[in-house]
Amino acid sequence: MADLLSIINPATEALIKEISVDDRAAVAEKYVRARQAQPAWSALPLADRIQPILRLRALLIERVDLLAALLTSEIGKPITQARSEILAVPGRIDFFVENAANVLAPERVYCEPAEARPGMGTLEEVIGYDPLGVIANISAWNYPYFVGGNVFIPALLLGNAVLYKPSEFATLTGGAIADLLHESGIPEDVFIPVIGLGLTGAALLDQPIDGVFFTGSYATGQKIAVASAPKLIRTQLELGGKDPAYVCADAAVAVAAAGLADGAFYNNGQSCCAIERIYVHTDVYDEFLEVFMATVQGFELGDPTDPQTYLGPVSRKPQLAVLADQVADALAKGATLRCGGERMDRPGWYFAPTVLTEVNHSMTVMQEETFGPVIGIQRVASDEEAVALMQDTPYGLTAAVYGTDRERAVGILSQLKTGSAYWNCCDRVSPRLPWSGRGHSGLGATLSVAGVSTFLNPRGWHLRVD
Repeated sequence: MADLLSIINPATEALIKEISVDDRAAVAEKYVRARQAQPAWSALPLADRIQPILRLRALLIERVDLLAALLTSEIGKPITQARSEILAVPGRIDFFVENAANVLAPERVYCEPAEARPGMGTLEEVIGYDPLGVIANISAWNYPYFVGGNVFIPALLLGNAVLYKPSEFATLTGGAIADLLHESGIPEDVFIPVIGLGLTGAALLDQPIDGVFFTGSYATGQKIAVASAPKLIRTQLELGGKDPAYVCADAAVAVAAAGLADGAFYNNGQSCCAIERIYVHTDVYDEFLEVFMATVQGFELGDPTDPQTYLGPVSRKPQLAVLADQVADALAKGATLRCGGERMDRPGWYFAPTVLTEVNHSMTVMQEETFGPVIGIQRVASDEEAVALMQDTPYGLTAAVYGTDRERAVGILSQLKTGSAYWNCCDRVSPRLPWSGRGHSGLGATLSVAGVSTFLNPRGWHLRVD
């Protein structure tokens, strides 16, 4: 009998459904189907691959309410934020569709005239592009439409087959995504969901795939890198972050406080690019803290199906202990608790929004990924001190600076090894810009033309024309 995966509603702790997981044999069978189907899919004209993706775009808009309700039920994301995630995908689809033809187009890079070598004809040098083949997309639960769509949509457009493993915490949404794609016209053997936990993911990596695209933790990403290394395949890892922000002495304090409160607590802080530590120049520290606290205390916490709710439960029960441990460690080392600090006394996996001050880098809350509604705020005396602290982790996903002087902010951000940099904004992703990490935050890139091109292999053509 197949093992079962239990889907739990994090807001009520009620069982939603039990689903059979794919064992090793099932994963191998799905790989064979994808391998057999991929050549015919890649041989189609690009226009024929674009049409089902555009149909997907229409279905996302048409069924947003149903899809958002499903997403909210299994990960606890507030319904308004679930809708926002889904409705942002069409814009990304537009970018992928608009750029697919240019990315695929052969490039004639050199032509040697016939007279250069008499009797040898004309030589053309052309760069062509082939799809990778069959890829594994091991996706994340916190933004299943965003992070999954950044991979499987361009991969399909460019002629790849996709073995798609949704996170076990977003399995129902993963199934809904597969159903939408198949209804849109993507052949069932070209996009195949693979359902399960870690053992299923390991079985997927054992297949002779041509690329693996993973979003998740550094620890799991490291294991995936080790498993894929002997295959020498394309490996893209979108991992965690300990994203810092610095509020300069000349910042517009009210704007910075409101923006950073949202950046820290949106989606309950369960984002790889959520603000996880804030450094504030001493000249504006007190004013910033006052506005920041007022903003956080104004966030509506409650039933995620209520459109007024801003903070719902955390999506994974074990994370409650991680958050509690970080708070306890900080308090034991001298931090001040300004609000929250514990699990809430109510059904569901709710952790009170938590703000800690008088923090320092001996505390895990300022060093290790939090991934929840907890933030540490540290006073600094100078830009130089802020830079030193901001780069004092092995992560390098994003960093933000708030201040009125663009040159100063860019100078600060340029010293940091991060894939994305923000001036007077944070927690933002654009399809036009590469999404990448440095250090423990990952390898490779999604989004932008660079992120689309990653699903192709270049081929050098030497063409002698007589």
